[in-house]
Amino acid sequence: MKNLSFVDKILFIINNLMAFSLVLSYFLPFFSPEKYEKIAIISLAVPLLIFANVAFALFWMIKFKKQFIVSILVLLIGFKYINSLYKIADETVEIDNSGVTIMNYNVRMFNLYQWIDDKTINSKIISFINTENPDILCLQEYHASEKKNIAYTYNYIKTNQDRSKIGQAIFSKYKIINSGSLNFEFSGNNAIFADIVIKKDTIRVYNIHLESLKINPLKENFGEKDSDHLRRRFEKAFKKQVAQTNLILEHQKQSPYKTIISGDFNNTQFSWVYREMKKGKKDAFEEHGSGFGKTFNYPFPLRIDYLLIDETIEINQFKTYNIKFSDHFPIMARMEL
Repeated sequence: MKNLSFVDKILFIINNLMAFSLVLSYFLPFFSPEKYEKIAIISLAVPLLIFANVAFALFWMIKFKKQFIVSILVLLIGFKYINSLYKIADETVEIDNSGVTIMNYNVRMFNLYQWIDDKTINSKIISFINTENPDILCLQEYHASEKKNIAYTYNYIKTNQDRSKIGQAIFSKYKIINSGSLNFEFSGNNAIFADIVIKKDTIRVYNIHLESLKINPLKENFGEKDSDHLRRRFEKAFKKQVAQTNLILEHQKQSPYKTIISGDFNNTQFSWVYREMKKGKKDAFEEHGSGFGKTFNYPFPLRIDYLLIDETIEINQFKTYNIKFSDHFPIMARMEL
């Protein structure tokens, strides 16, 4: 650092902090937030940490300074891990449309409380669903008022018992022979499942909505009075997510069928929650997605909605829809059983 100016020395200290935080994030998926909730928050900032280290590497390269090695080394060490942030599109191939399609979409109650200043949002969402016409449809923050407008032969819907009538829904063109609710404790969120018969096969589909972090980018401190309150809110949500994840995984162990986990995890692909949920499954985005796969309408790329499909099931197509009818973007995969 002897040959650096005072400003460059300060920048290099910041660079080291960004590099250390990124390295720390590599280990977070292996440790439950139940015990390490204070550092689990770093998993939400991984995209920013990656961008920061790329920027610092380029900055030092342009200045012909050897300090670029720090960020380059950190990025190379976690290349496979970082690669899940951005997916280069597959070469165009002919897709067999005979496969089964499954869509996941957090519809934010069909804009019930007019978050978006457009009174036709509910009808736009329904029109979009009917146009795309997925074989299996999983909706979070579903509101019962729209049931009559979603035309599927089979469905399982579980909403809150209070007057809000908000919850999860699974719609299917194929017969549902069994279904149920996991009923999360002390939470407005939930997970449901449906056993669906497709030709000679039966699969179990989970539609999950893990505890929300209540991120609102339009409010100062995301709606909290200060950063300390925000941190405690995140820590509390992470602990609830751990309990909810364990409940889902224990329930899944009892399934006699291949399983698919569809839903809004309210956490990133760099988290413990995602790593646990993905065991024995393929992430449809990682198989055939492209770009950042952003699923939450936020200034930087957050992928928090997933289609995790049993590793024995072939995935041949995936799409993220860039439509702003909710604070989430819908995703859909095509698969061969």
